[in-house]
Amino acid sequence: MDTTFPLVPRRALNRLIARPAVAFLCALALAPLGAPPAQAESRFEALLEKFGKPSPDADIYHSNGRIEAQTVDVATKYAGRISTVSVEEGDLLAAGAEIAQMDTADAAAKLNGAKAAVLRARASKAVAEATLMQANSTLDVAQTNFERATKLHDSGTTSQSVLDDATNALNSAKAAVAMAKAQISDAEASIAASEAQQQQVQLMLDDLTIQAPIRGRVLYRLHEPGEVIAAGSPVVTMLDLTDVYMNIYLPATVVGPLAIGDEARLVLDPIPDKVVPARITFISPQAQFTPKSVETTEQREDLVFRVQLTVPRALLSEFETQIKTGVRGIGFVRTNPTADWPEHLRTVIAD
Repeated sequence: MDTTFPLVPRRALNRLIARPAVAFLCALALAPLGAPPAQAESRFEALLEKFGKPSPDADIYHSNGRIEAQTVDVATKYAGRISTVSVEEGDLLAAGAEIAQMDTADAAAKLNGAKAAVLRARASKAVAEATLMQANSTLDVAQTNFERATKLHDSGTTSQSVLDDATNALNSAKAAVAMAKAQISDAEASIAASEAQQQQVQLMLDDLTIQAPIRGRVLYRLHEPGEVIAAGSPVVTMLDLTDVYMNIYLPATVVGPLAIGDEARLVLDPIPDKVVPARITFISPQAQFTPKSVETTEQREDLVFRVQLTVPRALLSEFETQIKTGVRGIGFVRTNPTADWPEHLRTVIAD
């Protein structure tokens, strides 16, 4: 038997090969569709996942953050040379504690000059008062002579010229009294100006002793004794331990129901078993791009609102020695202020 296959033209062969492929595609198109694939997570859900994913408890949202504190630059009011710096970085200072001392030689000399000016003004007043006493005595004599001359003139005993001389003497004595009183007023004004100048120099001298404006911790010591600094240059930077907070970032739908003064909770990485009470003290009126520390490439264009959670001052004063900025943690907020906190957020450190 001849098993040789007959030759088939190339064009016919192509048609034979193409038909099964077309048939397969048609069958695939006519086949019933299966269940649709699960939809990808929406951008909003992704944003909630990153910044405000709800906890298993309703109305509770959270976001990562870190502890921050308000910093205060303690600066010198006047230019000069630093004599001493009394604090080190990390020191806990009470309000009014001495931080540094500027050189006081120039201010002390000005104060001595101001005190001398006060003494001079008071001496001028004493001289003016003595002059007034003398002028009053002269006025009394002139008044007596005038009255005597007037009586003699009326009786025809003395001439008009004698009365005129007595009148001129009386007027001159009155003018001398008025001048002495003016000198006293001028001396009093000089005393007031000199005392004000002395007070100003004294305040300048007091300001050369740089004191802590608040109770807080020294964060940076910026200058050393012997350095000459300009007016307004900070000598140290302090942390205000009465103003400690955490900034978290939440989407608009979460921020919308929040209000200033609402309760919040903080759980910090070093003490995960402790719940720190806080309150919402600031909600940004404008949205912003996700902060660099928590953003991802896919969410760079997403906008969130900054919410500030502040720890009560009474609690801060009790644990001020343990307060450290930069500590990471999680901030929790409630979109429904009447909702109960879940059990793991209910027991907080007493404030």
